[in-house]
Amino acid sequence: MDLHVEVDGTPDAPLTVLLTHGFTARLGEWDGQRAALRGRSRLVLWDHRGHGRSARGDLRTATIDRTGRDLGEVLAATTPSGPVVLAGHSMGGMSVLALARQRPELFGTRVVGVFLLATSADGVVPGGVVGRLFGLVRRLGLLAVYLWWLQLIAPLLERFRRRGTALGRWYTRHYLFGRDDADPALVRRVQDMLEETPLTVTTAFYATILDDDETAALEVLRRVPVTVVVGTHDRLTPAAHSRRIAEVLGSGAELVVVPGAGHSVNLTRPEVVDGALMALLDRVEERLPRATG
Repeated sequence: MDLHVEVDGTPDAPLTVLLTHGFTARLGEWDGQRAALRGRSRLVLWDHRGHGRSARGDLRTATIDRTGRDLGEVLAATTPSGPVVLAGHSMGGMSVLALARQRPELFGTRVVGVFLLATSADGVVPGGVVGRLFGLVRRLGLLAVYLWWLQLIAPLLERFRRRGTALGRWYTRHYLFGRDDADPALVRRVQDMLEETPLTVTTAFYATILDDDETAALEVLRRVPVTVVVGTHDRLTPAAHSRRIAEVLGSGAELVVVPGAGHSVNLTRPEVVDGALMALLDRVEERLPRATG
């Protein structure tokens, strides 16, 4: 499986930051953080399978479990030694948690810090009307049928799909942005990015992000400094999810709740996200000799 990976930043920096993007996006969503971190650390960014410039592969592998393993492979291939901070947005954060479950021995040794942005440890269910409909489908025992139907019709929908529509902009504005952070140009930029991902890939991953449960991995993350960031108006991974993560992690975690922001908080509030990420690197570097032995 060919995964698109980019290495940037300061090559001889003592610390590497590995950034993992969210569902239906690509590594370009980290452009703001990339610019902020370039002079401070070595950077690794990559596209999830089926996203951006990575190969699509077998759609049966479109699972959080597999993206966690992909993350481990990217880490091994790009950074075979030295301390690493893992940063993940949305599905990227779930991938970090999956890696912690799969490879706990990495955390506290190779992985010395974690940055979780607008994510969840126990699945994602949208709010509003869509969330209520989903809850009804689940209570009626029809979730498997619904997901099967979505994947069945996805090739047809992709064939006749129109990108850049007003309906697509409404969806992007409603679910990816918050109360007061929806600049029209930025909404269009996010819409264009998300619509690059084929619907066949979107529907394949949709099933796994709904029911993914990585809560067991949180105990592993207690070994390292963690920062959790979320917007108050995030409709995809509501702030309650991040609060639960921070509560389980305890004193080793810092929770940053961004007023008015939505799911794309790294794009709409880059100064807040950059500052939180820099502060995490400060915390990590203070204990780096002890963490890396």
